[in-house]
Parts: sequence; C-alpha cells; structure tokens
Amino acid sequence: MSIPSPPSSSNPLNLVDVRERLNAEAKKLGFSGLRVSMPDLSKAKLDLQKWLKAGHHGEMKWFERSVELRTNPQQLVPGTVRVISVTLPYSAENGAPAKQILKDKERAYISRYALGRDYHKVMRHRLAKLARTLSILSGTPPGRVFCDSAPVMEVEIASQSGLGWRGKHTLLLNRTEGSWFFLGEMYTTIPLPADPPSTQHCGTCSACMDACPTGAIFAPYQVDARKCIAYLTIEHPGSIPETLRPMMGNRIYGCDDCQLFCPWNKDPEPQTCPEDFANRENLDSGHLLKFFNWSEAEFNARLAGSPIRRIGYQRWIRNIAVAIGNGPKNEFTLQALRSALMKHSDPMVLEHVEWALQRLQKAS
Repeated sequence: MSIPSPPSSSNPLNLVDVRERLNAEAKKLGFSGLRVSMPDLSKAKLDLQKWLKAGHHGEMKWFERSVELRTNPQQLVPGTVRVISVTLPYSAENGAPAKQILKDKERAYISRYALGRDYHKVMRHRLAKLARTLSILSGTPPGRVFCDSAPVMEVEIASQSGLGWRGKHTLLLNRTEGSWFFLGEMYTTIPLPADPPSTQHCGTCSACMDACPTGAIFAPYQVDARKCIAYLTIEHPGSIPETLRPMMGNRIYGCDDCQLFCPWNKDPEPQTCPEDFANRENLDSGHLLKFFNWSEAEFNARLAGSPIRRIGYQRWIRNIAVAIGNGPKNEFTLQALRSALMKHSDPMVLEHVEWALQRLQKAS
C-alpha cells in the first residue's frame, strides 16, 4: 500500500481530496460503503429514554448507564466534529440456505452473521487501518474506532450519514445490500465534507413485523428486546420465559427472520464478503444433537474467535435444549436429554433440559 503524503505549510489540507482518498482506501479494505456525518441525536435521545422507561431493554442495563455518552459524540470522544460510518458486507446465504434450515427441526439455526470469525475483531482491525490512513492524510492523531464496542447509536448515525435508512425492524437498510452488513464508526476531529441523510423506503410494508416469531417488533421501529429471540439466546442471562420457548423453534443463536423476509433483502446486489466470515464447524446446518453433545472444552476450542463463544457454554446448552424440545420426538433426542440431566449441574441448564424432556414426552 502506498503511504499518502501528510499536509504541509506549502501543501495545506484539502478536505475534499482527503475524503476522496479515504473512500478509495475504504474500498481497498473491503468496506462496501463510507459516509460522513455530524449527527443530531436529540430526538434519538428522547426515543431511547422512552424505550428504557418501558423496560424494553430487558437485562441490558448498560443502556441505562450510557444515555449521555450514547447520544453525545463529543462527550464520548472530546473534540469530535464528524463521525465516519462504514458498512462491511456478509452473506445471508453463507452455507446452507437459511430458510431451508429453519424448516429442519433437527438442525440448528444460527444467525448468518455468526457463522465465521467475530465481526467485532474484523471490523475494528480494518477500521484501525482506515484511521491510520486518515491520520497520515490529515497530519492529526488517528480517530477512535468502534464496532459494538462503545455506547454509539450506530444505526441512527449511519442513517443521518446517508448509508441507508432505519427499517421498521430498527436495522439499517439500503438499496444495494438490504441489511446484510455490519456497521462501524470512526469519531474524528477532521471536519470532512458531510453527506446528506437517507430517505425512508419502507412505505406501508410490514413484512419484518409479520415475520417476527415472537411479536417482538410490536410497532414500526419499536422492538421489545425481552421477546426478541436474538436477545433471548445471546444477551439474556437466565431462564427463558416458558411462553416464548415454543416460538424459538430451532434458533439457538440469534434470529434473522425480520431480515430474511424483508423485500429489500430479496435480491441484494452481490458483494465481496471477507473470507473471515466464511462458515466454520458446520455452523450453517449442524445437527442439534451434535452441538448439544459438545463438552465445555470442545465448545471453547471449536468456537475460538467466534462471536458465539462469548455467550458461554451454559447459555449454549440452554438454547439447544429449547430447540430440541421444539423438535421431533425420537429415541436419540430423549436419550440425549436424559444423559444431559446426569452430565450437567448448572440449575439454569437443568431447568431447560427438563422442560425439553417433558415437552417431548408429552408429544404424541
């Protein structure tokens, strides 16, 4: 990679040129989009406070502690005058077809973003390179980069930058990629030319709301995390409410239904996805019993570098037990559940295993 020349007194900073060269570098790094904004988060702050007051964040208490930092970029990173937002694509059909696996109740469904390497690491590594490029071009210290690693309202900021618009499922959408991408940000002191915000293109469509298995998207742009399968299988630390367990089907880590049935995701333009996100360990279509029989050592070894590993072994087994309970009754599933009762000692795990066993035993 050629090293750009820093500005000098005889060659003053040209912000338009810096922006163009930054765009070119972003493309080389695999980002599918880059936009710049200085967002106004005043309305987003009011919406966040209303969401928190209603308790829709569940056990995610960190939202309560970070309202001011989340809604004020200058408070999170003093001196910030612009936020650079980027998209990094991944594929909905990374491995076995998603909708096909959802119908096969003996196989595990894992959200398609989590089939490969942890996107947090991939995004931050590439953003750090982009930040170094901007630092050299501008002659200033590198900006701070984020990817789900700090209190940043990434979807709201990205929509104000023109990368897309907020869909009724609250995710970012754009015309070329639908919603199959990760978001990352760089807070910078460089007053780069800002981009205009996006316009809305969801119209009267309610496909994402209709597709939600638990009704978590209870109104346009409103999600009750306490009912969201992604929250229940990843962020929720304890017992999954029994009323919601049957609705989870075979989803053991995350849920993509609101994306899979979104018209904007029907025929996205082909994107070059990083090899880091390639399917591993047969996570795209693995048999539930195979994953259920992993020991804790196997879980940690096989999922090293995966975003799944952060939920821990107990939640992994908890989630799979629910999925088995929602699947077909046969001698193999019954035996696996009975063996698990002898193998595990964690009360939360045992509760869900017992629930699954009782559910299958009652099945005709």
